[in-house]
Amino acid sequence: MTGPRRGRSLRTRLPVLVTAVLVCVCAVLAVTTVFAQRASLMGGLDDRVGDAVERDAAGAARHPELPGDLGFLTEGGRPAGELAARVDARGRVLSAAVVTEDTSPRPLTADQTDALADVTPNGPPGTRTVPGLGTYRVAALDAGGVRVVTGLPMDDVRDTLGTLARTEALLAAVALTAACCVSTAVIRRQLRPLGRVAATAADVSRAPLRPGRTTDLPRVPERDTGPDSEAGQVGAALNRLIDRAEASLADRRHGEERVRRSEERMRRFLADASHELRTPLAAIAGYAELMSRGSGRGAPDPAWRRVDAESARMRGLVEDLLLLARLGERAPLQAAEVDMAALVAEAAWDARAAGAGHVWRLELDPDARVLVLGDRARLRQAVANLLANARAHTPAGTTVTATVGATAAACVVRVRDDGPGIPPEFLPAVFDPFTRADPSRARTGSPGGGAGLGLAVVAAIATAHGGRAEAHSIPGRTEFTLELPAARRAPTDPARRAPTDPAR
Repeated sequence: MTGPRRGRSLRTRLPVLVTAVLVCVCAVLAVTTVFAQRASLMGGLDDRVGDAVERDAAGAARHPELPGDLGFLTEGGRPAGELAARVDARGRVLSAAVVTEDTSPRPLTADQTDALADVTPNGPPGTRTVPGLGTYRVAALDAGGVRVVTGLPMDDVRDTLGTLARTEALLAAVALTAACCVSTAVIRRQLRPLGRVAATAADVSRAPLRPGRTTDLPRVPERDTGPDSEAGQVGAALNRLIDRAEASLADRRHGEERVRRSEERMRRFLADASHELRTPLAAIAGYAELMSRGSGRGAPDPAWRRVDAESARMRGLVEDLLLLARLGERAPLQAAEVDMAALVAEAAWDARAAGAGHVWRLELDPDARVLVLGDRARLRQAVANLLANARAHTPAGTTVTATVGATAAACVVRVRDDGPGIPPEFLPAVFDPFTRADPSRARTGSPGGGAGLGLAVVAAIATAHGGRAEAHSIPGRTEFTLELPAARRAPTDPARRAPTDPAR
């Protein structure tokens, strides 16, 4: 299938159209002139033929008893090439001759006389081709029983028409060439403003329209924005459009700057608040533990156990907020080679211990060492959060599978489960902070519900390591992918070992 045909520019199409119109006009004028001239010449020739046949009929009437007498052709004033013939009542030629240069009539041959037979007497002149002599206009006249046929050659008419046609063709070619050159120059000159407008539009289209760009966009020159021409109106409209685009970019830049400053203030507030809350929370947890131990030999007071649990949960929330704030400020991370296969295996064992009601599966090649350059503690936290998310938002008996794979440039960790899935309207915001799941995926392991920071921490850790986190979900299959740049990957056997259970 071929692509769309590209149209020619106005600089090409307009001269071509103008030239085509001029060619048609010249052709019509030339044909009209030739036909008009032909009609005029033929009318004059027919008048001369009529005069000649009347004169020949008068000359032949002087000797009606001599049917073969053509003596009237010797009279003066006969043009060279004139022919005359005497015919009988049945139209047969009795005698025929043609006037030569020395005015001596020369008899016609049989083939030539046959061309003059059957000419209607007293009718309008007609055209006959006489072999050896050319084309003639002939007329017949019957005067008192004497019938004469007279013809005059059409050579002069044909030569005149041929000369006229050649002259008109030459003049038309010269005129068309000059008109084409002049129209091309005029059209291109008139289209220069439109070309400058198009060049400005092309420059604007190539300019990176980023909110942070401070360089002004190009404008159509003032001389090309006059309201008197279509090109000027287009140029003025383009300038107005550029002004609005720049104003919109400036508004967007200011808005993003305000948002950025607001985010920075919020991030700083979260970091400061988290930092300040860590000390009192640690004190609350310590006193709660002391009160639980000092309550006697019996079981600890349920109220103090609840205080201890909620303080631990709040401490985890504060730690997550502080981590998000630091990662948002691009705080430097520790850089070391981390074996992701071993890290995921350890995280899967820990997840099995915390969620015995689920089926935990681990798919990896123990002979392969997939290395990532990054912070081991943060990467372990990201993997642990993915496993904890699968445990917290799926019912007991759900199978959770963790896999570790690698490409030429990345390490890919996947955590999938066969739970109820994530609602489609919730999936785009699953990595946003403080995003809570639909009640169909409400936490089953904690009555208090989650704070919505676990997956946000995963996405922030992946971004801080130059990677990304993705989520795909349909009912019966939910998969989270953590993709990180690989430091290097040792050669591995392409055969994969069967999935294993961390409990074995």
